[in-house]
Amino acid sequence: MCGIVGYIGQLDAKEILLKGLEKLEYRGYDSAGIAVANEDGVHVFKEKGRIADLRAAVDENIVSQAGIGHTRWATHGEPSRLNAHPHRSASGRFTLVHNGVIENYVQLTREYLQDVNLKSDTDTEVVVQVIEQFVNRGLDTEEAFRQTLMLLKGSYAIALFDHENKETIYVAKNKSPLLVGLGDTFNVVASDAMAMLQVTNEYVELMDKEMVIVTDKKVVIKNLEGEMMSRASYIAELDASDIEKGTYPHYMLKEIDEQPLVMRKIIQTYQDENGKLSVPGDVANAVAEADRVYIIACGTSYHAGLVGKQFIETWAKVPTEVHVASEFSYNMPLLSEKPLFIFISQSGETADSRAVLVQVKKLGHKALTLTNVPGSTLSREADYTLLLNAGPEIAVASTKAYTAQIAVLAILAAVTAESRGKELGFDLVKELGIIGNAMEALCDQKDEMEMIAREYLTVTRNAFFIGRGLDYFVCLEGSLKLKEISYIQAEGFAGGELKHGTIALIEDGTPVIALATQEHVNLSIRGNVKEVTARGANPCVISLKGLEEADDRFVLPEVHPELAPLVSVIPLQLIAYYAALHRGCDVDKPRNLAKSVTVE
Repeated sequence: MCGIVGYIGQLDAKEILLKGLEKLEYRGYDSAGIAVANEDGVHVFKEKGRIADLRAAVDENIVSQAGIGHTRWATHGEPSRLNAHPHRSASGRFTLVHNGVIENYVQLTREYLQDVNLKSDTDTEVVVQVIEQFVNRGLDTEEAFRQTLMLLKGSYAIALFDHENKETIYVAKNKSPLLVGLGDTFNVVASDAMAMLQVTNEYVELMDKEMVIVTDKKVVIKNLEGEMMSRASYIAELDASDIEKGTYPHYMLKEIDEQPLVMRKIIQTYQDENGKLSVPGDVANAVAEADRVYIIACGTSYHAGLVGKQFIETWAKVPTEVHVASEFSYNMPLLSEKPLFIFISQSGETADSRAVLVQVKKLGHKALTLTNVPGSTLSREADYTLLLNAGPEIAVASTKAYTAQIAVLAILAAVTAESRGKELGFDLVKELGIIGNAMEALCDQKDEMEMIAREYLTVTRNAFFIGRGLDYFVCLEGSLKLKEISYIQAEGFAGGELKHGTIALIEDGTPVIALATQEHVNLSIRGNVKEVTARGANPCVISLKGLEEADDRFVLPEVHPELAPLVSVIPLQLIAYYAALHRGCDVDKPRNLAKSVTVE
């Protein structure tokens, strides 16, 4: 959550920062600001709202070769211009932007800032004021920065300007992601490489509790003990065209349409020269040798993990548990003797999951990360990584990353099953190819999905999704998609659970979307549909070809039933998209949410 950019060089920093923030707006859009320096001083512009609002407020006549910027997802203090970053010290000498949460900001305020009048409600302002207090005691900026960092508890990515040394940006990170980008006559700072692809694709990863001195000619990395650190740069393999909407009205719709291509890319990536599915041997061995797999994830990734559990247990015969990361971190269950942990995260920066990973590594257990972002924190710190190869996902509501996660989990389970001498019973490569074709067919039926959204969800205040087995897991994801972008109160339930309390909420006309793709529970879910219909519900049944009945609202193309979650979710994604569109909601940037959740 939140996004940082910084630039120091020969070009106009103002425009580079604004364009960078536009690429980072998926990380937070409650407010935004930039600080740019020139011979006249440091100029700060801040606005509540989107980057477009900030751009309108920036003085176009100011030309600067250095600056920092920030787009905010509010943690401490309401979204407002006052709480927007950058924040300035009391004298105005220092300007700072920050991602993360400083857990001991109250203590720091009490011990160091009793005589300072804080202007905002943020923990961030406390940091910049403490830095100035150290300078007032005689320390130079670098040492004041270092001393302050040593006091901070919590997560942070920080970029600092000293107005008396406008040729330097001071940078640091702990838990929150931050990169330094390299150029011939400039250097940049960014929370995500895509923000600065406009000027460079060469980056240096920063590790926790490191500080960096950035000028236009050099980048100096030190640990908090002041020791110099050396690290090779890497090339960010991102295509700038991948992060543009092109002719699409929204990123979400573009990313839904990209799912067939992603499926084919995954098949290609995880095949060996003989056309056989393959993952690195050490990864397959780690799963095969584990006595229990623990899948750790949040939100959409958690829902993908529930489907993956079914694959790993059914095909590879390895007991598997799925846990919400934020709960596991504080309430770790009794572990097996030889566990393997699988962390699922689109961004690879999810703070709740990383908190678990840190604990797991201290216990000496092996960890595998499934992520869309190579070089991300979870990827670097785990023992193994499997990449989703879904390409950049910009819309806050995840779509193609979800299906990519399920597909990679299926491949991992299949390869593990083979290594354990278990028969899968079908050709997964062939079936995933069929899935890709089915996805394409579904993406071509947008008009039908829009009609369903208009028919069932335009005026309703709530909706229910019901399914059994694998369909239940997809219903959880479908309800999440609907609630997060349309603001309809939606819940996913195991069909049989409705009668244990929730059916009391069914009123005349309540939409109930039911999935029926699993033959062994088909009659049961049909019975649940009749139960809610008898109470006045407006049922919308989405079934798999071969299980359809006359009154079903939509029939999915025929695919292997164990892989049905890869196709049954697409109508739910599109229905949510059109429901949000019809209700006038911001599809790509729903209120109160951010794409990359980097605070616990």
